[in-house]
Formats: sequence, structure tokens, C-alpha cells
Amino acid sequence: MIKIISDSTCDLSKELIEKYNIEILPLHIHLGEEEYQDGVTITPDEIYTWADANDTTPKTSAASMAEVIDLFQPHLDNGEEIICFSISASMSANNNVMRLAVDELEAEDKIHIVDSANLSTGIGLLVIEAALMAQDGKSADEIVKRIEELKPLVSASFVVDTLTYLHRGGRCSSVAALAGGVLKLHPKIVVADGKMDASKKYRGKIDSVIMTYTKDMEEDLKQAEPSRVFITHSGCPDKTLDMVREYLEGLNHFDEILTTRAGSVISSHCGPGTLGVLFIKGK
Repeated sequence: MIKIISDSTCDLSKELIEKYNIEILPLHIHLGEEEYQDGVTITPDEIYTWADANDTTPKTSAASMAEVIDLFQPHLDNGEEIICFSISASMSANNNVMRLAVDELEAEDKIHIVDSANLSTGIGLLVIEAALMAQDGKSADEIVKRIEELKPLVSASFVVDTLTYLHRGGRCSSVAALAGGVLKLHPKIVVADGKMDASKKYRGKIDSVIMTYTKDMEEDLKQAEPSRVFITHSGCPDKTLDMVREYLEGLNHFDEILTTRAGSVISSHCGPGTLGVLFIKGK
């Protein structure tokens, strides 16, 4: 038996987590002196309220090694192999904590740690593929090999409504230069080689920007792996989500169009009103 685990930055909905029998390792959110668990003891909207009231961005941190060991141990005791996904190792220490836990457990032959080199449902796309392969009876080595092949094909990008959170958190190297100090711009942030960077800038109202951003990817979307595409957002109006969904449906390409709300860690860094369309590129 193979157990698929991911840290909470994969931003999969509760329905998808249950459907694919995935276990989640929560990362931590720090609001001043108070510490919370992503997806367990705090919501993104509570984070926004605190951030605006305190004019600062929340801090986030990896899980502790004790938490990782406590998550892994029951599965090892049940004789299961584990494949565990982390947010990009260049964005968080969580991958390293997972690896240290494996060393502590002396379970290198039973636990496979995957650096997703991604974030949000860019990870989620890989996690679902791994879960489906596990259901099909593939070995852990076969699954990990396939995931490593898919990693560079994941298209993960998003546009932000406000630059305030990225600017405060210092998470995107080129945002400040791209913005030029004018916070009316909406950059497209792309994940490449495990890091976030601003690739393009849009001007205008966010609804219009989101649709332009989505349509700019039309050729890649038409050639994408057709199994699924994610619309992942950090608190966008239903009408905006409906517009993006209707556009994607109109392509007549994807078997599933999945909408998910970003969790507390991702929302802490990108702020409200962010939306991304994420998929696996066709070969």
C-alpha cells in the first residue's frame, strides 16, 4: 500500500482530499505572537482582517519535525510506503524538515520526499496524478519517476489584485521593479524552476485583467493535458470565477475544471483577489 501525503500548500479542496485519500501536513501561520495551523485553526479571511488591521503581512513557517514524524509513523506501522510532496524547497524549509524526519525514522526505503518545485495547485496537479497511479497499483518508484517527468510540465501562474502582500513579504524578486512603485499594476506571477517571478504586467480593473491573463494562455490551454485544469483563487467574486470557468468550458478541451480556494499560507503571501489557472502542459 502507498500513502500519498502533501503539505497544506497544495490547496486541494476537502472534497478532492477525500476523493483521492490524501493526507495533509499543515504549515504554520504566525499573526504576531499567535501561531495557527494552515487549514485547521485559521482561515484566509481572518488573515486578511489581521493583516489590514496591523498593516503587515503574516509570517509562515514549516511544520516541526515532531509533527512530520507523528504524521508518518502510523503509516509506517501499517506497513505502507509514503510519497510526500512539499512546496518548492526554494520557498520553504518544509522539504528539508520532511527529509530530516525520514532520517530520524531511518525510513529512507519507505518514504519518498518529492520537492514539487511549485506551489498551490501546481503541487495539487502532481499530487492527484500520484494518487491515481497509487490507485492503479503502480509502485512507489514508478510513481516518483513519473512525477519527476511531469514537474517541468506544470504551468503555474496567477495574477494579483494587490501588490501589497507580495511586496511586504519579499517573496517575488521582480515585483518591486516591475511595479515601479505604482500599485495599480497587476503582474502575472509565474513559477519557474521552483521560484516565483513576475513575467508580465497588466493594467485595468481586475476582472478584465483576469480574463486577459486567461485568454493569453489559450494556445497552451488547448494543447494541455486534458484531464483537469484548476482555477485557484484567494477570494474572488463568484462572477469572476464563473467568467473564467465559462471561458475554459468553451475550449471544449478539459475533462474536469476544478475551482479551489487557496489556503492560508498561499493567501498570506499573495493577498485577496488573486487568481490562477493551472494545468499540465502537453508534450
